[in-house]
Amino acid sequence: MSLSAIFKGWIGESLSAFSLWLFLDADTYIQINNATIPTQNGTTQIDHIIVSKYGIFVVETKNMAGWIFGKENAPTWTQSLYGKKYKFQNPLRQNYKHTKSLSDFLGIEHEKFFSIVDFTGDCEFKTPMPTNVINHGLIPYIKDRQDILFSDDDTKEIANAIKDGKLPRTWTTRRNHVESLEQRFNNRETCPKCGRKLTLRTAKSGNHQGSKFYGCTNFPNCRYTRQSEPA
Repeated sequence: MSLSAIFKGWIGESLSAFSLWLFLDADTYIQINNATIPTQNGTTQIDHIIVSKYGIFVVETKNMAGWIFGKENAPTWTQSLYGKKYKFQNPLRQNYKHTKSLSDFLGIEHEKFFSIVDFTGDCEFKTPMPTNVINHGLIPYIKDRQDILFSDDDTKEIANAIKDGKLPRTWTTRRNHVESLEQRFNNRETCPKCGRKLTLRTAKSGNHQGSKFYGCTNFPNCRYTRQSEPA
């Protein structure tokens, strides 16, 4: 990852963090930013975690401009900027890894985690997006959830568990995380999205009927697929 991409991402994360700090009551919503969490197969880096009695909100920020095209279950999305198109990983899949890892880390049901993808740049969605993919209204989206899932004491304990368990914010942690990502995405046997095993399957319908592909054994909860290498 280039220094410009890191700086751009940092700007987007900082804007979201400031907005969360400014407009969310700190007594109700405990904010933890830029947390690197150990997982079964490495580490995962989470932009923002908001712990509240209404659930645990996990926010993935994308500081991107231009037109954004994407489908909920597609492996990659597209940014169109100044006449050029750029592919990037589906952030919903990316944030599923975050919520699942945090669920496993804390030993809390995954249903109590809420994934949000927040585009902070000057962008426009050109395809319909799920309600948890937004380019404005982050605070109202969080405040809209009012079903109580945790007691006040539980909320504080969960936040403290994350703060105590996350890795220190050092260059060593950053380097180890990048190496973890490279190993996970180069691993041909493990799903890079959720960490479960991949299994060889055969497409039963559609344009690729009869072709081989690798699918996650956690299907339908995880829909990651990868083309099989030619024989």
